[in-house]
Amino acid sequence: MEFQETVDIVQSFDGSLVLLPDEHSGFPELSWGDAYFYFAPDGLIPERTQPYATIITKNYPDDHASRLDAPGRFRVNIHVGRDEAARLVGPTEVDPAETDAFFAHPLYGASGWVSVVNRWRADGGCGDHAAASGARRGGGTRIPSRGGAVTAWCPHSR
Repeated sequence: MEFQETVDIVQSFDGSLVLLPDEHSGFPELSWGDAYFYFAPDGLIPERTQPYATIITKNYPDDHASRLDAPGRFRVNIHVGRDEAARLVGPTEVDPAETDAFFAHPLYGASGWVSVVNRWRADGGCGDHAAASGARRGGGTRIPSRGGAVTAWCPHSR
């Protein structure tokens, strides 16, 4: 699945707000080309809430482990909570540059964020556990989902 396909799926979720910063958006240049996903039924960017997921298309300062500066690479990051993150990541350490496998986010893994680099299945092959069963933001907001569409977040089973 490609970057834009993922954005399109998430935009179809009820209450989803997708922020796509670019040179005309007023957001910092470092964020241009990335995507930030919020639960915002009113259509406004929440002032005191972090996104529940992001797609990052380049290395950030202090975050080079996924080698995102290589052409065509991007990383989906999802806040699923500590318990679900531990279940998804498991005891085996995964190289954060590996594709198609969950791993603890290189900087925010201890806070319940998981990541996957490039090309995961969207055919229902691993269910909706990545988002629907464990993803919550402060205040108990669930990641919006619609049937099996949330499987777009789910990498190939290991």
